[in-house]
Amino acid sequence: MKLDSPLETLSRIAEPERKALKKLRIKTAEDLLYHFPTRYGDVAEMRTIGSLQQGDAVVVFGRISKLKASKGFRTKITMGTAELVDDTGKIQIVWFNQPYIAKMIPEGALVRVEGKLSARRAKPSDATRSPLHATPSLYFSNPKIEKVTSVPQGVGDSLFGGEGESHHLHPVYPESRGITTNWLFHHVQKIIASGILDSVIDPIPPEILEKYHLPTLKTALIFIHAPQNKDHAVAARKRFAFEEVFCIQLEKQKERKLWQKEKSFTIDKGEEHIEMFTKRFPFPFTNAQNRAISGILEDFRKGVPMARLLEGDVGSGKTAVAASTAYAVITSRPKDQNYGTLQVAYMAPTEILATQQFESFIEYFKHLPINMALITGSGCRKFPSKVDPSGWTDISRNQLLKWVKNGEIAILVGTHALIQKSVQFKHLAFAIIDEQHRFGVNQRKALVHKEIRMPHLLSMTATPIPRTLALTIYGDLDLTVLDELPPGRKPIITEPVAPKDRDATYEKIRKELQAGRQCYIITPRIDEPDPDKEFAVQARSAKAEAKRLKEKVFQEFEIGVMHSKLKDTEKERVMEEFKDGKIHILVSTSVVEVGVNVPNATVIIIEGAERFGLSQLHQLRGRVLRSSHQAYCYVFTESMGAKTIERLHALKTAKNGFELAEYDLKFRGAGELSGSQQWGVSDVAMEALQNLKMVEAARAEAKRLLEEDESLSHYPLLQSHLAARKKEEIHFE
Repeated sequence: MKLDSPLETLSRIAEPERKALKKLRIKTAEDLLYHFPTRYGDVAEMRTIGSLQQGDAVVVFGRISKLKASKGFRTKITMGTAELVDDTGKIQIVWFNQPYIAKMIPEGALVRVEGKLSARRAKPSDATRSPLHATPSLYFSNPKIEKVTSVPQGVGDSLFGGEGESHHLHPVYPESRGITTNWLFHHVQKIIASGILDSVIDPIPPEILEKYHLPTLKTALIFIHAPQNKDHAVAARKRFAFEEVFCIQLEKQKERKLWQKEKSFTIDKGEEHIEMFTKRFPFPFTNAQNRAISGILEDFRKGVPMARLLEGDVGSGKTAVAASTAYAVITSRPKDQNYGTLQVAYMAPTEILATQQFESFIEYFKHLPINMALITGSGCRKFPSKVDPSGWTDISRNQLLKWVKNGEIAILVGTHALIQKSVQFKHLAFAIIDEQHRFGVNQRKALVHKEIRMPHLLSMTATPIPRTLALTIYGDLDLTVLDELPPGRKPIITEPVAPKDRDATYEKIRKELQAGRQCYIITPRIDEPDPDKEFAVQARSAKAEAKRLKEKVFQEFEIGVMHSKLKDTEKERVMEEFKDGKIHILVSTSVVEVGVNVPNATVIIIEGAERFGLSQLHQLRGRVLRSSHQAYCYVFTESMGAKTIERLHALKTAKNGFELAEYDLKFRGAGELSGSQQWGVSDVAMEALQNLKMVEAARAEAKRLLEEDESLSHYPLLQSHLAARKKEEIHFE
């Protein structure tokens, strides 16, 4: 058997299992070996039936019997029921609304049951029954159940007489319907027993493994699937985490080296030149903004293309930094020319944001003798208009493309439309990408690879990213953080609201609206859930909430609705009416874009807050941090469980988004970490990102190797491993 052998060569696979494996993206023996457990159940924590108590969340092994599907006597709810027996007692199991489970397990099978103990009132006769029936009033409610071939040592061996597993930790794998943890464990053990691990080649150089006390690849694969103890499991996860972060760092540092070999435009403007421009702003710049501008100007002077990520909370002034540095570019001449200007491209993720940015840039630059334009899927605009020098005019796409190509347009703002082949610049010196994680790697490359000479690149994001994650996925970029808010901005008051306090909160909001302010209300859904769908998310919807509020709560105010199913023109109309104050309350899904600017909106309600990540909640409340008026964020939640309360407390007390991002990374378990999907980093690597020392070690080793051997010709195994990773098209977004 080889690593790339299909799983069918290992054993016969039934159709439900094949479907589940496809969902889990497992095709080959190697795929299964790299399908790591998310956690381990310790045999020491497993219990016998006789020792169970109400409320326990436990794992129990036993024989199953009396399996049947039935209906509740009074409620008529369909259910599956069974009895579980070990040598200390027996207990009933009930699966509500899942009668089919009773048909999936054969009578008398040895099973592993994992779930929480519920209790029903004991009957008077229960006290007189034999001690073997130790817990007649307890039962398992909707537990997980799977068939097993043997029982781990120390759990009821005397009854079942099996040899037991040789290890003491029970791996728990990510599952899909049709595949259980036990099936996955059993097949992984088959692969390991086949001797396949003798042929695995370790891509990490031995000296690095030794230096950081990491197990070899063969040992790590055994340790992660069948650890003898917790130290084994930790060592294996540490090794795979280091490997992934190390490989990402190698790829990023290689990209950085290639980037730095390119030629770019030398823009020699000092801070005093920029001061003439920044004086026009109605507010003084923060120290963080001034530092960011100085860093960018320094990069401009080097003649090597800049690659910088500007991170900053909503309202920290990223646009002002972008505009100030763009000013340095558009007041510079192309080399050996005493006319024309260098060009700037500004790419935004949506038409609403691109249009807003175009209008902001008109305000910033209208005193200068330059042309600016907007290009989106909906059309093109140019400023200034010949008819009205203080406004813009619609123009044809062909006309705009000609002017961009011959260098007459100094600043071109746009959406993805900017990166089409037909858009050609004459002297593109500076590319700015807003909310850059919303664009794919290839889209970003398409913008900066438009010219023979590479433009300087400034990526901007308001998405708070933990430092370790930024150092890893943006290893090819220099990092600048805006960690101050402009003076005069009052910190937002955030209040979690329990269901009973809803009406009192509406009264507080009414006072704000009566004072002439506006309000956002964010809901998790667009439409009401289908009552016939069993697993439909039960949460408030934008359409129904707008209707309810208009009829029963805020009859005297105008209420608008916004969601992703609206056409772009309709979204723009709603946003315009909200900006102009014609709409007082905007009920929306989270589609309300990062960066949309309505200074008069000072209140936001977030419904179903438990359904949003902390970073998303933080960004949503940033919608109302756009003026010097006091802003309020009311977080409505249907669940007041300990975890929800802890998260909302963090939201209330955190000083900025970076603090919240670190909190998210620290307290949310593997698989839940905000961004594991978004960033394209595995759960194992996300765990590693809680460890700054490990990330810095991986980064240092990647830099050292490439300094000594840029092509990695002395490390052919590492070279081929990186090439294989590239083929998988992992995007670090």
